[in-house]
Amino acid sequence: MPLIPYICTTCGVQYPPSATPPSRCKICEDDRQYVNPKGQSWITLASLNQQYKNIIEQVAPNLYAIYTGPAFGIGQRAHLLITPGGNILWDCISNIDQETIAEVNKLGGIKAIALSHPHYFTTIVEWSKAFGNAPVYINALDEEWLCRRDAPLHLWEKQEITLWDDIKLICSGGHFPGGSVLYSPQNDGLLLVGDVIQVSPDLKSVSFMYSYPNLIPLSKKDILQIQQSVSHLKYQAMYGAFGRYILKGAMAVMDFSVSRYLRIFEA
Repeated sequence: MPLIPYICTTCGVQYPPSATPPSRCKICEDDRQYVNPKGQSWITLASLNQQYKNIIEQVAPNLYAIYTGPAFGIGQRAHLLITPGGNILWDCISNIDQETIAEVNKLGGIKAIALSHPHYFTTIVEWSKAFGNAPVYINALDEEWLCRRDAPLHLWEKQEITLWDDIKLICSGGHFPGGSVLYSPQNDGLLLVGDVIQVSPDLKSVSFMYSYPNLIPLSKKDILQIQQSVSHLKYQAMYGAFGRYILKGAMAVMDFSVSRYLRIFEA
């Protein structure tokens, strides 16, 4: 039987090639995610290509959102940051096809891939291979959640690392120990935050959770750690994983939201 790298339909993470689908998904069995009550199910990338299409949308100067329609898995967006030194894919979606590869190449391709946390590891190996074995940056604290390792992985360990063009990856913790955000000085400063910092629907506040689907909050200590991790940065905009963006005054929004949480803890 052919070996196939199956993809979990609930979280969208791809597993190493096997003759039959895996019996379980360790990402979904963790209490930050969930196993579908109807049972664990799997899909192949070929089937995913047939049923879903990707959309590439410019959301700011030199920043593109890449997402799948209809929504698949968690339904997050990846973001392609265009920079003079090379483009960075921030976070990842499961679906990748030839049309997507061609469109991204028109924008300059991908020099590196960086991930905020394990829920968006998805098909990182497929994306890396499609763009010349682009290196994949993951904080080492989340190494245990890697399901596939056959890509050039850069497991970074410091609180903060600088890539190029003053772009930084910063470990904020919270949602996962290695939960990270990306900072770029472009466009008066921007943060790509996945849902390590969750942009709220009102676009005037942000939230912090251990588990979003299971509604498990973070501790005061974790929230203060996230705040401290970005407190030295100057940024106007914040781009979340689900199409919600704060385009101006994001630093003030961050301060307000943390203060609101602290009032709850003090009540």
